[in-house]
Amino acid sequence: MRRLRLALAGLTAAVLVTAGCTVPAFAPRAEVDAQGSAAPPGTAPDWRACPEVPDDLVGRRAPGVRYDCARIQVPRDWAGGTGATTGPGADETFEIALLRVRSDNQRDRIGSLLINPGGPGGSGVDTAVYLSFGEQFGGLPDSVMQRFDIIGFDPRGVARSSPVECISDADLDGVFGYDPDPESQEKFDVFVTMAKRIGQGCGDKYGDQLKLYSTEQTARDMDAIRAAVGDDKMTYLGYSYGTLLGATYAQLFPQRVRALVLDGAVDPRQNLIAGSESQARGFERAFDNFGRWCAANAGNCPIAPDARAAVVSAIDKATSSPVRSADGREATAGWIFYAVISSLYNETGWRQLARAIDQLDKGNPDAVFQLADNYADRDENGRYTNLFDANTAINCADDEERPSLERIRQLQSQWRTQYPLFGPALATGLISCTEWPGGTDPYPTGRAEGAPPILVIGTTGDPATPYEQTPALAEMLGVGRVLTWEGEGHTAYPQTPCITEAVDAYLIDLTLPAEGLRCPAR
Repeated sequence: MRRLRLALAGLTAAVLVTAGCTVPAFAPRAEVDAQGSAAPPGTAPDWRACPEVPDDLVGRRAPGVRYDCARIQVPRDWAGGTGATTGPGADETFEIALLRVRSDNQRDRIGSLLINPGGPGGSGVDTAVYLSFGEQFGGLPDSVMQRFDIIGFDPRGVARSSPVECISDADLDGVFGYDPDPESQEKFDVFVTMAKRIGQGCGDKYGDQLKLYSTEQTARDMDAIRAAVGDDKMTYLGYSYGTLLGATYAQLFPQRVRALVLDGAVDPRQNLIAGSESQARGFERAFDNFGRWCAANAGNCPIAPDARAAVVSAIDKATSSPVRSADGREATAGWIFYAVISSLYNETGWRQLARAIDQLDKGNPDAVFQLADNYADRDENGRYTNLFDANTAINCADDEERPSLERIRQLQSQWRTQYPLFGPALATGLISCTEWPGGTDPYPTGRAEGAPPILVIGTTGDPATPYEQTPALAEMLGVGRVLTWEGEGHTAYPQTPCITEAVDAYLIDLTLPAEGLRCPAR
């Protein structure tokens, strides 16, 4: 669960609902330039119109914009340069899928704005589509759309870019539905067995090439994209895990940075354990905020006055007698837990969670499944995208430290006391990397010497990338300027006029917000 999840789930839902569509929030993805060949390394992409991508994602296109798609090739292993001849993937390439959104009203073009939504494992192609619908739907402001080409890319291993696919739908159902706190040794061992099976399957398929899905390799791909679209310097908007990508890029290519917006900051110096504990603390804090809202707004919260007691009771009941849906699917403790996780990424999810737990208590688990499936990228037929295949491959390639099962067991017990609702699950989630094969390729952690100022944004109520990581990332880079949103949910731009105006001024004019600027929640 480290560095999860997509930053723009609320935007996705807003576009779909307003469009009157019935497709799920994560629709089957259209192929990008499926008939064309990928441009070789160092050459310009062959852009082709691709209106089918927004049509398939949300059932329509944003007015006044054009969608073009292309693919480029990048070396599988950048260690030896463009013509890598050593190590796994020598002299082989990955294909990177790109989508360009260009406004019909473009004027005084500055260049391209590269987008990453986080995850890791999120599709930048999808995100560029959602952002193209503009301010009315929580997307990019017209002022930004008119000055930049918006470039979404699926990172290596993700969605349309040479996807890593090695975890079955059945195994993902098993992991998500499992007890989030397998307290007995027997239950813990079952979870370990699932993780071993997944790791072995992925290792058998990809071997030592698994480490090539690392963050540093993707950051180098980003520079290839910058060159391919013809920009001398990088302008970038990264959410959540995308802030880690941006920070890595700034360390590798500081002289090629024009402007980086890092929203929902990740502290790159945290290892797997520290990152998981940070999230446990962040989700507990966000849930407490939800609980206080619930108690103060009983008319909109049917599980008031004690939301925590209601959720804990629902999870406890589900461990022995889960509620079944009409099609026989069981709302086990795991699915309820991930419904809670999903609801905390955006303040609008609070009402959904309250209704879902209330309906579950009355025998209807449908709303629980809707929230949990949105988080898991699971469609109504039980099929998953490769989000979590890529997420696991990337996270495990990045970190050299693999905690032992004994250490994880200790953390599970310790965090059960400190972070009772979320700690045990975040501890046991570490097992996925403990049992993961393929070696590691850690990213750098240091100053971005020679880079211009970089805008680092944090939200005080962020559960997934807790606010404390924002000043930590800015300090590490040495050129970070902190912008704070005193709001709820994961990521801030473009949530309020204060945040939007500050980011737009930076992206367009390179004007930094005032030192210490804090934007109010509303």
